Parts: sequence; C-alpha cells; structure tokens
Amino acid sequence: MKIALSEEIRQMDKLAAEKYHIPSDILMENAGRAVMGVAGEVMDGFEAKTVCVLAGSGNNGGDAFTAARHLFNHGVRTAVFCVGSTSHFSEEAKQNFDICRALEIPVYEMKEEKDWDKLRLWLGLSDAALDGLLGTGFKGKLTENYEKAISIVNDAGIPVISIDIASGVNADTGEADTAVNASVTVTFGLPKTGQFFCPGAAHTGRLVVDDISLPPQLLTDKGIMQEYLDEETARLIMPIRAMDAYKGSCGHVAVVAGSRGMTGAAAMASEAVLRAGAGISVLATANSLTAVLAMKVTEVMVRALPELRPGVLGDDALEPLKKQAADADAVLVGPGLGRDPQTMHLVREFVKAVDKPTVIDADGLYAWQGFTQELKGLSQTVIMTPHLGEMAGLLGIKVSELRKDLIAACRRASADWNAILIVKSECTIVVYPDGRVYFTSKGNAGMATAGSGDVLAGTVAGLIKEAGPENAPLLGVYLHGAAGDLAAEENGDGLLAGDILRKLPQARKNLSSN
Repeated sequence: MKIALSEEIRQMDKLAAEKYHIPSDILMENAGRAVMGVAGEVMDGFEAKTVCVLAGSGNNGGDAFTAARHLFNHGVRTAVFCVGSTSHFSEEAKQNFDICRALEIPVYEMKEEKDWDKLRLWLGLSDAALDGLLGTGFKGKLTENYEKAISIVNDAGIPVISIDIASGVNADTGEADTAVNASVTVTFGLPKTGQFFCPGAAHTGRLVVDDISLPPQLLTDKGIMQEYLDEETARLIMPIRAMDAYKGSCGHVAVVAGSRGMTGAAAMASEAVLRAGAGISVLATANSLTAVLAMKVTEVMVRALPELRPGVLGDDALEPLKKQAADADAVLVGPGLGRDPQTMHLVREFVKAVDKPTVIDADGLYAWQGFTQELKGLSQTVIMTPHLGEMAGLLGIKVSELRKDLIAACRRASADWNAILIVKSECTIVVYPDGRVYFTSKGNAGMATAGSGDVLAGTVAGLIKEAGPENAPLLGVYLHGAAGDLAAEENGDGLLAGDILRKLPQARKNLSSN
C-alpha cells in the first residue's frame, strides 16, 4: 500500500475529477458514509446513541456534515458545531451544511460563549465525537477558536473519530502542538506520512483506510514513492533456502565492532548476523577484547586486531581488516567501536577500501560526520542505519529541524551519498537513492532499549547474501520489528535487545510459513 504526501492527495482528488470524471461531491458522500460506519463500530451500533460533530470550514468540514446526515438518518441524535467561518465553505461543504439544516439537525456556529457551553454540554451527553475541524491542508499554527475546540473535545473523555487526519496534525511531518486525541482516524484514499511520525502518530489512534471509490490507478500510481513495508511486501522478498545450502552459500559477514565497555554491542551485532540466517559471522575486534567476546558468542568466529591501546583500534588494523573483508560477502562496521579519532580514521579508510556491500552503524556513522561527501564515490552498496540523532549529526542540523523535513531530507541525503538509509524512529523508514521510501509496519515502543540498533544492523548484514543488498534493508527492518513484537508479547516494555535477538529465527520462520 502506498503512503501519500498532502500534495499527492490534492493531485489525486484533482485527477479523480478531471481524468476519471468522479465529482468531488461523490467522494464527499463516500467519505461521510465511511465515517458513519466506523462511528457505528466505535459506539457498538446506532440505537439510542448521541454524537457530537465538530466541523471546520474546509472540505473536511463537508465530510463531517455528510457523516452527520448519515448518522441522523440511522436514528442517532446528532448535533453539529461549526468552528470555521461558514462564509468560507466550498460548494460541496455548503451543500451538505444546507442539507443538515433542512433536516433540522441542530447546527451551531461558534459566535458567543454560550455556543461553547452548548458544545461542552453536547459532548458530555454524547457517546462519541466526530472531528472534522481541519484536514490534510493544515500547516502552521491553530487559530484561537480551533485550539479551543480541540482542547474541549480532548477534555470530554469520549471516543473521538477523526476524519482523514486528527485536527492539528501536519499531514506530511506529523508535527503538532495542540491536536485532537483521536481514538480512530478514518483516512481517505491512502494513509498520510504524518500519521506515522510522532507526535502525529500518537494523535491518530487506530488508523482505518477507506478508498472512497478513488480509482486504483490513482492509489497505486508509481509517482507516489512512499510505501508501507507490510507482511506481503516482506514475503515477496523472503529468500527460500535451497535444499543443498551450506554455511558458505548462506552468507559470510565480517563484523568490525567493539571497544572497552562496549563488547555487548559487538556480541549482539555479530550474533544477529547468524540469527538472521547467515552461515558465517566473523567478528574482528581489538586484541584485548577477544577473550571476553569469544566467551560471549561461541558460534561467532572472533579475530584479533592490533590495537593502539587496550580496546582502541587505529590504522595498524587496516590491512588485517582488508584480509577479513576479502573472504566475506558483506561487511558490518561500527557497533560499539568507540569514537577515538584514530578509530574514526580507520573506519573511513576501511570502508573506502572495501568492495563488498557494507553496513555502517552506530560509531561507524559518527566517523562520517563532516566527511559525507566522500560516500558518493564508493563503489559498493552502502547501507547506513542512523537513528534520528545520528542522521541529524550527519546532516549537521538539529533533530527538531530534521523532523520538520524528514522524508525530503533523507531522500536528498540518500541520493547525495548514494547510500541506502535505514532511519530509525517511532516509524523506521528505508530510503533509497532513487527516492523510494518504505515505512515499517512492525515494531513497538518497548524496542527503545540499548542494543536494539546493534541487532538491527546485524540482521540486515546477515541477509545480504540471501536476499541481496537492495532487499536486505527491507527484510531486515521487517524481521527486526516482527521479532520485537514477539518479544513484547512476553516482556512488554521491559524487553531487552537480547530478547529481540532470540526471537529473530521465529520471526523469519513465521514469515516463511505464511
């Protein structure tokens, strides 16, 4: 399923009318019916129910009037409160506003304090509220009346069904100051990107997508380059292991990781390589760390590297690392490696010398701050796995600035660096240099724990031989999230990265058997 930006939604509506001759009033009618149906589910039927409808002055308000009419026709006691100016209605919104008036549905315009008192009273008597205040075109700051209405509905303590998007949420970025706390959002055509990033994601509630009769040609348009990374997509790229497979045919990964106090990151990343399905994982690490790491991960081969001082690597390790990489199908560099300037120089020189698909994670990413222009000249496939802080650091900006332009900024960076980016947040995205962006459908807040990223990096690296360097990021992100969900079933928010690691084989098995 595609995921749309607000401008793409506007173009979709325009083409529906101009190319497919579907007038906007039909789309509004279908939207209203879809909202009515979900409201019935939320309230467990329509009989003896009361609904309070909040409408703005745009087409979102028109959808709200239409839904109010359908609820009224199903015997629901309904009242509509217009927060926007009725003089700004579109033709379709005005038409449905007039129908509500003709049906003698109570319609209130928020002009005096007594109108706000009526709103509070209706909300107190209602089984649910419909939020049709602001749509996908909203950006910037709320006016006083909209902010007041949103605060009142949030304080009411009843289920809220938002129409298309929770009012106050930026449809592209998820930014929100004051926004409706929706129980359910019924979105039209396609999900919106801002419904996957916080704070917008936290205001969305359960997301229901209704096509409202938009043609499938519009919903699957190749020009929309955001896509949902769901089970179907992951299953299509899941490799089937051959009967005559052996450890070498399943993948040999060289992992460069670890420093004093950070042996856990190296252990988890190198073991995740195997848990994801690779046949051989070789961990190259500072000489003084080899004994403890050999005990931590008995299935991983541990190789000693010359060190500058205990636990710290420098340029003396470059030639031995080249030899390790020569036998590998893929390389992972960075987990727990430390940030000594000489180690950072080693990372850059090693990555530039490697001709195998390369996953760069954690401290390996830090090495490229201020040197990203050198990435574009690399010949191999480069996969970078930054969280938002690391991504902002690579771009030389603040996280708050990155969030305001996340998708566009990551697209530009992926193209400029010629690297596949796995950008980790509440919704991890995979970004390709050609502009494709995939949004994960798996994962949970319990995975916000130390070491989770190390497991992800190892998972991706471990899939490169079997799935290919282009598909490994997608499959790795999906399986990592699925393993996290399995771990959360047992451990909730107290899960550890090791729990995710142990669930990786089950996640892969589940995907293969479905």
